[in-house]
Amino acid sequence: MSKDSQYDHQRMGSALRAEREKVGLSLTEAAGRAGIGKSTLSVLESGAGNPSVETLWSLASVYNVPLSGIIDPPMPDIDVTRAEELNFLESEDSAYRVALVSPGEPSTRRDLYYITAGPGTVKSSTPHPRGTVEYVFITSGRAVVGVQDRTITLEVGDCVRYPGDVPHTFEALEDGTTGVTVVEG
Repeated sequence: MSKDSQYDHQRMGSALRAEREKVGLSLTEAAGRAGIGKSTLSVLESGAGNPSVETLWSLASVYNVPLSGIIDPPMPDIDVTRAEELNFLESEDSAYRVALVSPGEPSTRRDLYYITAGPGTVKSSTPHPRGTVEYVFITSGRAVVGVQDRTITLEVGDCVRYPGDVPHTFEALEDGTTGVTVVEG
């Protein structure tokens, strides 16, 4: 996460622990499935640490829950999110940032994210829980989305839908590339 993130680390830690316990995994089992160290997961569950988007998405996939259930509390019936209030999670290995704009209700399993990205690196995502579908809509710049054996170049206003439960990639082709992604499943 970025250093200026406003996410509640204690809430995230509690949510991570609750979800792990709900699926009946030990700390060691959950960390192994997510590809992180046991000590890292322990630190995150204690409300400390600074998790990357990859770490949180891996854990959400292991627990078969939407990312929003870990990083953001439930929303009221009517809610406005201002651009200056967005809290970005940063990628460990690319110029890719994502902010949860609107978490779905638990029964809908739909989350809306705002993406900013720069050229030069490819953001690789591990599969999300089975049945997940993603949509990417480009609002500025250009990007390439890779899924299965296809690469799709997107321009401003283009949208792609693809299975999110397989490995997929995102690569900005221009500075200032932004977009919206919806993850449902």
